[in-house]
Amino acid sequence: MGDMVIALAGNPNTGKSTVFNALTGLNQHTGNWPGKTVASARGRYNQAGQEVELVDLPGTYSLLASSVEEQVARDFICFGNPDATILVADATCLERNLNLVLQVLEITPKAVLCVNLMDEAKRKGINIDTGKLAQKLGVPVIPIVAREGQGLAELKETVAQVATGAGHNAAYRPTYPQRIEQEIAALTPKIVDLLPQGLNPTWVALRILEGDDSILTHLPQITPVFMETQLRAQEQIDLIRDEIVTAIYRQAEGIAAEVASQAAKRRTDWDRKIDDLLTSKLFGYPLMLALLAGVFWLTISGANYPSQALAALFFRFEDQLTHLFFWIGAPAWLHGLVVLGIYRSLAWVVSVMLPPMAIFFPLFTLLEDLGYLPRIAFNLDGLFKRAGTHGKQALTMAMGFGCNAAGVVAARIIDSPRERLIAMVTNNFVPCNGRFPLLITLAALFFGGGALTASSGLAAATVVVGLVLVGIVITLLSSLLLSKTLLRGVPSSFMLELPPYRKPQIGRIIVRSIFDRTLFVLKRAVIVAAPAGAVIWLLANIQIGEQSLITHLAAGLDPFSRVIGLDGYILLAFILGLPANEIVIPILLMSYLGAGAMLELDSLPALHALFVDRGWTWLTALNTMLFSLLHFPCATTLLVMHKESGGVKWPLVSAIITTGTAIVVCFLIAQGARLLGLV
Repeated sequence: MGDMVIALAGNPNTGKSTVFNALTGLNQHTGNWPGKTVASARGRYNQAGQEVELVDLPGTYSLLASSVEEQVARDFICFGNPDATILVADATCLERNLNLVLQVLEITPKAVLCVNLMDEAKRKGINIDTGKLAQKLGVPVIPIVAREGQGLAELKETVAQVATGAGHNAAYRPTYPQRIEQEIAALTPKIVDLLPQGLNPTWVALRILEGDDSILTHLPQITPVFMETQLRAQEQIDLIRDEIVTAIYRQAEGIAAEVASQAAKRRTDWDRKIDDLLTSKLFGYPLMLALLAGVFWLTISGANYPSQALAALFFRFEDQLTHLFFWIGAPAWLHGLVVLGIYRSLAWVVSVMLPPMAIFFPLFTLLEDLGYLPRIAFNLDGLFKRAGTHGKQALTMAMGFGCNAAGVVAARIIDSPRERLIAMVTNNFVPCNGRFPLLITLAALFFGGGALTASSGLAAATVVVGLVLVGIVITLLSSLLLSKTLLRGVPSSFMLELPPYRKPQIGRIIVRSIFDRTLFVLKRAVIVAAPAGAVIWLLANIQIGEQSLITHLAAGLDPFSRVIGLDGYILLAFILGLPANEIVIPILLMSYLGAGAMLELDSLPALHALFVDRGWTWLTALNTMLFSLLHFPCATTLLVMHKESGGVKWPLVSAIITTGTAIVVCFLIAQGARLLGLV
């Protein structure tokens, strides 16, 4: 812990994360709040020889603890004992932001208001008298432009002064209707001696009056007083809560009206004009699909060469490892297990996963930084609400295109536990980077003429986009089914703010996408791929009679596999590919060729000939792609889901639902094609 601990709070989309990154640079780490699935970002910076630890609280509009994020932010400010709190507000919508500011000032006077996005306010003709605002609130107010670094030095200096007691301490105290003020006065003497030093008894009295029992976790000593107030009717408690909220909003509105003014003439509002296009009923969906297709195309085409280069590099190193094992006289079985099993599995996973993720995640983060992702959620909100779930699931689904494990983690942005579980359970229905190589390869072989020409690439891309749309439709249908059965409930509403379009920060995009996403996911994939490589090698090299274990297992699975349009080797490859989807094709090739290690053919025509010799038709290819799209999550995703849901129940439910869906869909298509004589 640093010499000072500073909390960083603010509404979503105020640039709070930008302030955090600008102050701490790369000296930061991310974890979870104890017992919560909400991310905790902490960083450090130096101010006048003192080390300051900055704690980035979850973005929230209020501290009334109606969501996990609000409770986490409130509890840290109240009970985490920060030396001071930085409040980040958006200069373009000050009134809404002041609601949170007044709530924090009711808890602690040791705060600094940081009014960000002053450049955007100026562009929109908004003028804010920060000096007058500081007088009204009784705390320092620092205007900044975090993205450009303007005002950050003054902010750091002011925060240090407030934290050491040299700043303002006569903070604004919200006032309430007379009836509530009288009840506060009556409650305060009963609790003032029961509270830890520094905690405002007025704030605690308000939480008691509105029936917020979550504070009893930290203040069990006030339980008797709390229970006395709960004898009144629930309608009265709800009315008090409404009066408290209304009073704060009205005071925020009044303060904003006094310190902010709007110029008479405004420039053209380009944000509004762009939004009219991107969120329109006519153009919203086509533009969204076109952009998604563009991201896929860049990812697929851009990852091809670096994947080949990495594979060549890794296999050159494999040759060196082989020479080393022969030089030291290692037994053949040890060389096979370590080099041909574990190392080759890791080489395939890294060479196939890393380049697409290194392209996809920066592109995804770029859209996020530009402010386009909330527009996607806006467009899809109606569909997900009809499915009985949350509009933010559109964002978690989009993240799943890069990695389903990352999509599961992204479900943290959904407040409702029920809807968060729906998003996690169904995220696997959209293909991740690990499944795209299989989908693209089979689409090119059986639906694109078997060659990488311009026309075959277009045909293959069309098939892959069609599969993505199938995955989205099944996501909606399965979400609807879950919301009517296992996770029954009423879909919650949420306030979706469309932030202004902003110039992307390339450095920040690279750091976030590489360190927070790409390397995070790759690390988990490597952890599960290493032991998987050993197991696969053993299965391919342990003989029973004249056949390997893989051959025996495939023969046992073959009758069922034929019913759903596959064969035993295909189904076994998916089962053995549980640790990572990237190794399904290498396992399948190893099985078909009777080799003792995972390998890959050197050309698409050779691969096509191998599959055809094994009895593949267009139906086999289509059902293999559909099974890949819909089947059980990989081990990495299941482990992340276990961590996020706090048990094995929901990972198991997800595996059953996804695999059951894959079997049913493949069965219907296989039997339908056979009945119609299409194969």
